[in-house]
Amino acid sequence: MDIHSQKILILDFGSQYTQLIARRVREARVYCEIHPYNAGIPFIRSFGPKGIILSGGPSSVFDKGAPRIPAELFELGIPVFSICYGMQLTAKIFGGEVERSRRREYGPATILIDDTEDIFHGLRSRKLEVWMSHGDRVKRLPEGYRAIAHSENSVVAAMKNKELNSFGVQFHPEVVHTPKGRKILENFLFRVCKCKPVWTMSSFIEDAVRSIREKVGRGKVICGISGGVDSSVTAALVGRAVGRRLTCIFVDNGVLRKGEAEKVYATLRRNFDMKIRKVDASERFFRRLKGVKDPERKRKIIGNEFIKVFEEEAKKIKGVGFLAQGTLYPDVIESVSFKGPSATIKSHHNVGGLLKRMRLKLIEPLRELFKDEVRELGRELGLSEELICRHPFPGPGLAIRILGEVTPERCRTVREADAIVLEEIKNAGLYTKMWQAFAVLLPVKSVGVMGDERTYENTVAVRMVESVDGMTADWVRLPYDVMGRISSRIINEVKGVNRVVYDISSKPPSTIEWE
Repeated sequence: MDIHSQKILILDFGSQYTQLIARRVREARVYCEIHPYNAGIPFIRSFGPKGIILSGGPSSVFDKGAPRIPAELFELGIPVFSICYGMQLTAKIFGGEVERSRRREYGPATILIDDTEDIFHGLRSRKLEVWMSHGDRVKRLPEGYRAIAHSENSVVAAMKNKELNSFGVQFHPEVVHTPKGRKILENFLFRVCKCKPVWTMSSFIEDAVRSIREKVGRGKVICGISGGVDSSVTAALVGRAVGRRLTCIFVDNGVLRKGEAEKVYATLRRNFDMKIRKVDASERFFRRLKGVKDPERKRKIIGNEFIKVFEEEAKKIKGVGFLAQGTLYPDVIESVSFKGPSATIKSHHNVGGLLKRMRLKLIEPLRELFKDEVRELGRELGLSEELICRHPFPGPGLAIRILGEVTPERCRTVREADAIVLEEIKNAGLYTKMWQAFAVLLPVKSVGVMGDERTYENTVAVRMVESVDGMTADWVRLPYDVMGRISSRIINEVKGVNRVVYDISSKPPSTIEWE
């Protein structure tokens, strides 16, 4: 069975949880895509989903210019599952009455289930703990709908129209704070939409390899690799499809982690039977970064210089017609947000000029996948755990973990501190239990005492976060003894550092990286 024949369309109204909905659907082994709420009826028909999920959103149905969808969407014969704002909008479209709640309901709540036939099938208790996040509520149900769950504050906690196969819930089943939310979503997928769980990585590999072979034919492919899981999995997948007609190019830009260039090259050569070209361009990058402090300028300089180096190497390979890149689904979503294309895509990812100048066609075999799916795919392809479990590392490398000017000396400082951070969490058995850990060199000096002398040296911040896909993250509650060892070693072993601080910010509102 085609893995894309069983698919769900998620229409995004701007909820902070929209990607969580997609993740829950994917975890149930059903393919799904997120598109803006205004994607349009012709697109929906051509997409051919087995079901449609309307996300929540920050708007109120009373707002001027609030997102709307046509009633025709419910007449396509496709089951619809509406969440929070989606449910309020559905009620309003069909003539129901929505009112502003006397008090905003945000956080945990208990609802009572009145109907266990469809989305609430198989739940052992009529009482259900859920997560609410809304200021409006459905006061009067539209014609054809009836309540299937209720709560004290929001009289209608869930509704359905059996004839239209339309369901709505006031709460958020996609978040972990709704313990039975996964079951509710699976009931919609399997009982209502009659989906089959065919979205597996083994099926994905078969489909992707076939697609790459059809696109490339007898052509040659180049792929930039960094040693990160995205580029490594991309190379492995494309390599399986085209074999030795793939050439990977590894550029050492001088802002990699300690020993990374040598380790990455050796690891990839050991794991893959493919051509790999290694280029040391570190001096070239440092010359371009001299005196630059602005983070966005750093990103652009590194991105542009990388493309120049990559292009120079690629031109040495005759007959290349394709460029493989490890674009992931969150990058794709970013470019089609519900408010329209994002104003700023990560500047170091821009390869449009390279494609045009070299007349290359782009291959993005991972563009449908989230990060954890990429790791699963890597295991299916036989990659080593060393590569699969490697923490994410930004394209601009240590340059954006150095606040201020990037110099070889400042790079050495943060590189040595970073190496200590990684070594200590590996020794403590914590490396694979967190999403990312690293050191940041701050443009801050402070007074310290080392031996009998006062010092005025640099400050290093240590950042460790837990996450599933990097879209949201929380700081790691690191054991004090590990924290203490990291701090002591950095201050004692890294020249020019006399103070270490620990970052306890979550994302949002902070980002994972500092620049």
